[in-house]
Amino acid sequence: MSSEDGRRRGLLFVISSPSGAGKTTLSNRLRQNHDDLELSISATTRPPRPGEVDGVDYFFMTEDDFKKHARRDYFYEWAKVHGHRYGTPRTPVLETLATGRDVLLDIDWQGAQQLLLERDSDVVSVFILPPSMRELEMRLRKRAQDSEDVIQSRLTGAWKEITHWAEYHYVLVNEDVDRTAADLESILRAERLSRVRQPWLSDFVRKLNPER
Repeated sequence: MSSEDGRRRGLLFVISSPSGAGKTTLSNRLRQNHDDLELSISATTRPPRPGEVDGVDYFFMTEDDFKKHARRDYFYEWAKVHGHRYGTPRTPVLETLATGRDVLLDIDWQGAQQLLLERDSDVVSVFILPPSMRELEMRLRKRAQDSEDVIQSRLTGAWKEITHWAEYHYVLVNEDVDRTAADLESILRAERLSRVRQPWLSDFVRKLNPER
């Protein structure tokens, strides 16, 4: 059954990786193929990069505003990453799940752990590994978005992020983006068909009983 008739239970599809491993590219590809996959827009205290738009790429906040929101339980999860705070606004996520639609979250391991603790049955988590640390550094430098200090900080934090790979339901090595995107697509489709995502099945099977 489709999500439009409200009979499928929505899921939280979490994608994590160290910076430069490709999760943003993969997330964008997945969304292009699924209009019913809603991207959760995170809030952050980091300054916008060139071309980023408030409310589209992120909700950009000051440190004080972010802390106030965190105290009021505004965030589903939040963490400090590379010196800046990132968080997932709670209300939009819950509203989307209530309609049977899925939510895509591009978050780090800290946020993924928080979601698993709070809504374990609704979370499907995927960790993206780079083919090598050398390749990861090349990708970070190629995108030319960060200063040398930021690049070094991201490389230092990359291994810490990678050590949490075993906490995820699925792990993909992003050596070839087309193949990895196809694998990610397969995971989403399979999880949407799992028994727990389809609560309507109990009534459906009961009606199949010839003795009723």
